[in-house]
Amino acid sequence: MSEQEKQTINPGDKEAPPSASVEEKADKVAVEYDDVLGNPVEVPTYFAVEDKESGEKKALHHVEDAEEISDVIRQARTNEDGERTWR
Repeated sequence: MSEQEKQTINPGDKEAPPSASVEEKADKVAVEYDDVLGNPVEVPTYFAVEDKESGEKKALHHVEDAEEISDVIRQARTNEDGERTWR
């Protein structure tokens, strides 16, 4: 794919270089704005996740890996105290 084909409307959607660490990717912001009440909203470009069994960390791109991000979110559970736990 050419560089022009990789261009996005939102600069925050651009993927980080493959050499970037999970932490560097997790710090990248796709969109930052204030909602109608003036509260700051920040949408990350990458969601950092860790495999509970292997301990492997990876950064999931909010567009390219949206389905996998949804799968991770579906794994979340809330206990009796209202605290989020993961299966």
